[in-house]
Amino acid sequence: MELSALQTVLLSALIVVVLVLPLTIHKVEENLEAFLFVCGTFAVTVSQVWSGHLIAAALQEPIKITLAVLIAGLLFRKFNIHLQKLTQKAVKTIGLRWTLFLIVLILGITSSVITAIIAALILSEIAVMLPLERAGRIKLVTFSCYAIGMGAVLTAIGEPLGTVVISKLAGPPHNAGFFYLIEHVGWFVAAGILFMAGMASSIREGTIQHAPGTKAAEMGSDNTVKGIAMRAGKVYLFVMALMFLGDGLKPLALKTITHLHAGWLYWINMLSAVLDNATLAAIEITPVIDDRTLTFLLMSLVISGGMLIPGNIPNIICASKLGIKSKEWVKAAFGLGLVLMIAYFILLNAVL
Repeated sequence: MELSALQTVLLSALIVVVLVLPLTIHKVEENLEAFLFVCGTFAVTVSQVWSGHLIAAALQEPIKITLAVLIAGLLFRKFNIHLQKLTQKAVKTIGLRWTLFLIVLILGITSSVITAIIAALILSEIAVMLPLERAGRIKLVTFSCYAIGMGAVLTAIGEPLGTVVISKLAGPPHNAGFFYLIEHVGWFVAAGILFMAGMASSIREGTIQHAPGTKAAEMGSDNTVKGIAMRAGKVYLFVMALMFLGDGLKPLALKTITHLHAGWLYWINMLSAVLDNATLAAIEITPVIDDRTLTFLLMSLVISGGMLIPGNIPNIICASKLGIKSKEWVKAAFGLGLVLMIAYFILLNAVL
């Protein structure tokens, strides 16, 4: 559909609201899921894209993620003591620095196979077991989520972004198969994961001793059955809200970014910090895309997705589990994301 001037202004203003309010108003930050749900329904209403299909998809799509969060939460609750012993043994045997390095590296590499969701669930459990203060733990989580987001894009099963890209390029001339994305962006992704692992290894050990269970409480983690169920419910609402937001903003994206040069799209894709990167990929990627442009788009999408909590499913899962606030996430991740965007822009222009 063709957007009117008023619709364009309202949707553009909505993007600013979504970016700014969670960082400036405490009540919005405390109720981020409900806030994004309201923003999503507003976007769909303004764009006039309400349909039975959209509502059905928004109700059904979050179920798999929610069940994964719920089941994994209950399993981790049951086997928590074993995972804790394993984590402590790793720290004692190889030291904290190498433990942090390996956590980020392994989760980043395997996320394309075990999926970003499972990698994030494992991360959120391990994070509270390490001898780190809150600031250090948040850094570990954000570094890991960057690595998971990058790694998961390499296959069609890691996360929706990879699924969208491979499905759209399955025919001629690309004939994309299972290893297509590994071949095209594998080295760039591997470099990013290694960098994040190195950043994690520089985090210092906490100095304050906590009583058993205090760290979990400090990070907002509630491992009661009720707490696990409530957290799963929040994830369900969060994913539904992002689906509404993505579909509502899609007409604006179609109007403004479809014919832009790869260099411009690279920076505009920072919108994936608040808008589902699979939605942007579905708009931007067509069978006529060349390999250079595809690499630019993919790297900008996976990097930007780590900058804010709504940008990626791993961010949402870990922030919900560990009680990480929007301001805390921005402090740890946004500046790093900007540095990565600039570094990869220079690197891709030089190499490609």
